[in-house]
Amino acid sequence: MKMNKPWMITASAIVATSLMTGSAFAKSENGSSANAAASASVQATAAKEEKDAKVKADATVTSDTYGEHGHQGYKGLLNAIENVKDKPAGAVIADLLVSKYGSQLTAEQKAEFEALVEADAALTAAADVLDAQGSVTEAVYVQKEAVKVNVKNIDSYKKLGKLLDKSGQAGVKLYVNGEEPSMEVRPFIREGNTLVPFRAISEALKAEVSWNAEERSVTVTRDGITVKLFIDSKTAYVNGEEVTLEVPAAIENGSTVVPVRFVSEALKATVKWENETKFVVIYEEQ
Repeated sequence: MKMNKPWMITASAIVATSLMTGSAFAKSENGSSANAAASASVQATAAKEEKDAKVKADATVTSDTYGEHGHQGYKGLLNAIENVKDKPAGAVIADLLVSKYGSQLTAEQKAEFEALVEADAALTAAADVLDAQGSVTEAVYVQKEAVKVNVKNIDSYKKLGKLLDKSGQAGVKLYVNGEEPSMEVRPFIREGNTLVPFRAISEALKAEVSWNAEERSVTVTRDGITVKLFIDSKTAYVNGEEVTLEVPAAIENGSTVVPVRFVSEALKATVKWENETKFVVIYEEQ
């Protein structure tokens, strides 16, 4: 997802204001503003180091293609990033450009690419500050923006999940491509499987959904793939081939719910589960 510049400015302002406020508070209460500033500095440094390590770990394949020994190098990276600035791969390629070819970038390019790399880390830091100040609702809002920046960052969802739990929104959570789909029924766990509203997940993945009342079946079609499920039956079909489900599709409060991993993977989407906060994360690789 593309990061809006006002959010980066807001995030930076929140962090800066918090550090000044925290310093003043520490001085008046404990006579130790230096300790507060030092603590904030250590936390910021640790967060940046953790972020850098994750970005570099994710960059391995990209480095092989575009890095110093890759077959496309600097120009290849510049061409590639134009197509993925608003996608998770954008942060990986931006990190390579800044770290390996920083001297060849214009000041504008360098600033833009550094913002891509640091956007979700900066927003998460701002969310931490707001949470520490007791502004949980605002922290949730900012952390949702962090999730949009890098839809593959499971730690961002984990942080968001903890904030949502803290704000009273406990339970199984579902995000598709960095966004929470509109749902009439909340996701839930049955026999060790997470079930989600079929229409919500299908529409979030831009698939076509149809209901056959006579068969009590629901069919979703996307990019040449057709998935058909029958209510209260463990038998399903993917492009006409029979598949046995661990739990059947069902109707809950008027909405059809289906096992999320089966449907998402059948439609060629990636599914991740964050166990601590019960967060279902679905995203498309492209």
